[in-house]
Amino acid sequence: MPRSRYRVLQPNYPHFLTSTVNHWLPLFTRPETVNIVLDSWRFLQQESDFKLYGYVILENHLHLIASSDDLSRDMQRFKSYTAKQIISYLEEKQVTQLLDLLALFKRTYKTEAHYQVWEEGNHPQIIESDAVMRQKLEYIHQNPVKRGYVDQAEHWRYFSARNYAGQEGLIDVVRAW
Repeated sequence: MPRSRYRVLQPNYPHFLTSTVNHWLPLFTRPETVNIVLDSWRFLQQESDFKLYGYVILENHLHLIASSDDLSRDMQRFKSYTAKQIISYLEEKQVTQLLDLLALFKRTYKTEAHYQVWEEGNHPQIIESDAVMRQKLEYIHQNPVKRGYVDQAEHWRYFSARNYAGQEGLIDVVRAW
């Protein structure tokens, strides 16, 4: 039985989503792995109707606000592509410690792969009002500040606060909602 609580039920509405690295491993401490995430979102923006309203990428998870005609499919494509690319990068750079942990923590019923990069699910939360959108963007933009990584939100490199502060961001975001 599907978990309807964690399904995209109204795909054209923006949703707040969270994707967590398996066992909270710190995969996004290298610019190369973060660029894999950004490149995947850029591809979805160009090839489908994927709209990114806000995001933050931390060392072991990411939050985003996005919408598309088929957000569940696009998130599945995102996770599949990024997992393959991250594993390829880690193998190329011989980062055996992380690869060993991704293999160790892989769910036993996942027999089609040797590694598991992402935890299952995205926990989508629909955003039906401007107030909720502002609250979720504030949460995203304050995440690195609350963790003590930066003093001001705009100083964190891997998120959309720069876009909203009128600075150039690493990826285009839709600011009109």
